[in-house]
Amino acid sequence: MTSLTVSGRVAQVLSSYLSDVFGVMGNGNVYFLDAGEKLGLRFSPVRHEGAAIAAADAYYRTSGRLAAGTTTYGPGYTNALTALAEAVQAQIPVVLVTGDAPSSGARPQDVDQSAIAAGLGAATFTVTLDAAGSITQQAVEYALTKRTAVVIAIPYDLAALEAGDEELPAPTAPKVTDDVDGGLAQVARLLDGAKRPLILAGRGAHLAGAGPELRELADRLGALTAGTALALNLLHGEGYLGVAGGFGTDTAAGLMGEADVVLVAGASLSPFTMRFGHLLGPDSTVIQIDTALQPTHPRVDTFVSADVKSAAGHILRMLDGLGSPDASRTDAWRAEARKRLAEGPAHHPGSDETPDGRLDPRSLATALGAVLPERRTVVQDGGHFIGWAPMYWHIPRPQDLVMVGTAYQAIGLGLAGAVGAARAVENGRTLVLAAGDGGFLMGLSDLESLIGAAASAVVVIYNDAAYGAEIHQYGSQGLTEKPMLIPEVDFSGVARALGAESAIIRSLADLSALQDWIDAGAKGTFVADCRITSSVRAPWLSEWMQAKQEAKAAVAG
Repeated sequence: MTSLTVSGRVAQVLSSYLSDVFGVMGNGNVYFLDAGEKLGLRFSPVRHEGAAIAAADAYYRTSGRLAAGTTTYGPGYTNALTALAEAVQAQIPVVLVTGDAPSSGARPQDVDQSAIAAGLGAATFTVTLDAAGSITQQAVEYALTKRTAVVIAIPYDLAALEAGDEELPAPTAPKVTDDVDGGLAQVARLLDGAKRPLILAGRGAHLAGAGPELRELADRLGALTAGTALALNLLHGEGYLGVAGGFGTDTAAGLMGEADVVLVAGASLSPFTMRFGHLLGPDSTVIQIDTALQPTHPRVDTFVSADVKSAAGHILRMLDGLGSPDASRTDAWRAEARKRLAEGPAHHPGSDETPDGRLDPRSLATALGAVLPERRTVVQDGGHFIGWAPMYWHIPRPQDLVMVGTAYQAIGLGLAGAVGAARAVENGRTLVLAAGDGGFLMGLSDLESLIGAAASAVVVIYNDAAYGAEIHQYGSQGLTEKPMLIPEVDFSGVARALGAESAIIRSLADLSALQDWIDAGAKGTFVADCRITSSVRAPWLSEWMQAKQEAKAAVAG
């Protein structure tokens, strides 16, 4: 290898895995950023260190390609911790390149960064003079293999020193594991004998590229299909019921509850997906295929650890050997679903009038769904509003819904996530950020970053002048609402000052300003400051509150 500094070696190895870096420059990473620029890495600056990893996280969710975030040591590093925890919880491979204490010993301003990362579940790989390249490669391979966040730490006194020569092995391809003999034959028999089969796909199925095989399997069985919020429309077609969980319709949930055999493909069956235990019927047989080593939910009856795409292909071949299912049986199940979905209630359309005269978020979401460009990738911050997009907007592909913060139940990462997604979306596609006013204020410094990064972006702020989830959960119990309220901010004025086009949306007619911007080419960033009521509680939150109440009653009883 050519002569490079330690920081240069780290950048050189990373350049064989990724092309994009997000972050804030400081003493601890300035040499890394200098080397990265010389190597052709694209650096997208953010204005708060907390945005560095959140942007890299959303870049991966949108594109499937690895990205890095970078900060300086100390306060720069600790500012990034919430986003680092989110990436760990969400199982997103991402790399944080950061400065660290000198190898000679900590200074008064240093903290034990490795211990902090370990507390979040992230491994730290501290580079050395002689092994900066191999340690960097080890860190990246770990992130990709384990689907997690890692920290690459560059000790301050080594950053600009010349690195030792190394011969690095070629990057290893991810291994695909199949437990073919460990249960797929039984799975095939169970599915072949099902009268009302259901295939529920999750993000793992999307990442495995298993959509075509699962869709073929569903058609072969006459199965109904559904997806988690992170696998929206992966199995869209005949028999598709939409989202499983609190974002779905009650009609679809009723059909899922009547399935006799449920194949869960690459989904963890979170409490939200399972509607807190109420999604599947008590007598249904639940099969889970996942790369995890053991079942992720107690309802699972048969578990197979395998790559979902490969496993689905094996099951299709096994079904060929079992003969064709009874066509009248499977056709009847789909026909019944079509009839009930057509006749049953869809999502509430919202109201024209509200107690406080502000917009009903359901009516607003419906109207926005019709106005927003069809080629859209949606990024969502955390908050009470998170259901409106997957419930009321068409989300073309699983990678077009990026929910940053939900795994860790954080708010404030949406703007940062939008920066990463903006760098990843294809030309001609509009990025849409949905955020609440509370989370938007937390990340406000990176509105400027988004305006600089996005070719075409719409920011929808559900502005209820409050922390809406807390209003519904605790204000409804009689707790004081004073800490839950936010003075109403003119986000439109702020956005214009930073270079975006914007409008305050007080009525659906005001969306004409957004429509005019889209008709003019949808170039740059448009911020829609939507003044919504806090009187409408999202159905998913009502389910959550009821589940908490039932759990509390069970303990008390």
